[in-house]
Amino acid sequence: MADDSAPVINGCSETSLDDAQTEDENAKAKSIAGQLMGNPLVLDAIQNKLASMVGGDSGYIKSLPQSVQRRVKALKKLQFECTKIEAEFYEEIHKLECKFADRYSPIFKKRSEIITGKYEPSEEECDWPSDSEDEDEEAKKPPVKEETEKTHGIESFWSTTFKNADMLAEMIQEHDEPILDSLTDIKVSFKSEPMGFTLNFEFDENDYFTDKVLTKHYDMRSSPDEEDPFGFEGPEIVSCKGCTIHWKEGKNVTVSSMKKKQKNAKTGVTRMVTKTVQLESFFNFFSPPDVPEGDSEEGLDEDTEALLQADYRIGYFIREKVVPYAVLYFTGEACEDDDEDEDDEEDNEEEYDEDDDPDYDPNSEPVQAKDCKQQ
Repeated sequence: MADDSAPVINGCSETSLDDAQTEDENAKAKSIAGQLMGNPLVLDAIQNKLASMVGGDSGYIKSLPQSVQRRVKALKKLQFECTKIEAEFYEEIHKLECKFADRYSPIFKKRSEIITGKYEPSEEECDWPSDSEDEDEEAKKPPVKEETEKTHGIESFWSTTFKNADMLAEMIQEHDEPILDSLTDIKVSFKSEPMGFTLNFEFDENDYFTDKVLTKHYDMRSSPDEEDPFGFEGPEIVSCKGCTIHWKEGKNVTVSSMKKKQKNAKTGVTRMVTKTVQLESFFNFFSPPDVPEGDSEEGLDEDTEALLQADYRIGYFIREKVVPYAVLYFTGEACEDDDEDEDDEEDNEEEYDEDDDPDYDPNSEPVQAKDCKQQ
């Protein structure tokens, strides 16, 4: 009778050796997995990968019974009804903005009069606590300049405000500053039907252009996108329109004229031609990329679309931050608040402490996140 048992090698069966080898491999795998999961770089890579998979089709819904899939569709339809109500909510909010703009108007008008020197505030109107009541801090401040002559208003108010706002400071070139010094006010006018707003930049007479007001209009939409209805997160800017700046001769800071020689390949005749080169300038803000009426941004090239998106963010920033909180950007206080918000975000990030990691091995080689690949 044949023996079906496994052969014995040095007192151990082959099966026992396989089991022992498997247990050893499992133990090593667990050890390696523990080290990997204790490495913050690996964890970050895994989290990023999982984040990219959110919203992806896992196949789970399709595996459900047809009756359950029907009920899920009913829930989506109800969700869409919620989205439409949310859109109406934001439309009402915009109407309130239009209504309350009239109440802000006299306050901003007086602000403009103080800045331009048309109105001198009374002692009562200037009764506001100093930035620092600490005597030691006050002693460290530079001495106040004596007025050699009567001053009016607040010189370079808006240009200083712009330069203190990082998003706008990046746009301002040295040749823009003398023009921005003549900026006297920025007003926001709201429009409810269709939804939108206009930024009105008012200027004193200057050496650069003849316009008294430069405008930038933004159209908004507060309705779900048909192709992505559940991606709705509130009103969004969908288009913008600038204005023509009537530059005085030789004063256009957005372009530069260069003369160069050009030789005709056939005749050999050389002539001088003038070439216009686009320059970086804040005033390019009033000449956004052209989008043919009726065309969507989807048909634009990546560079043009990126320029438009940046333009939308800047316009919204001026409307929501710079205009209502201008004095706080002028003094730098608004910038300090922005920096504190960024610091808070950094503090909220979880720090990795190797002393608290039971699987940490100081002798092991660090695993680089870039080496982890999806199998």
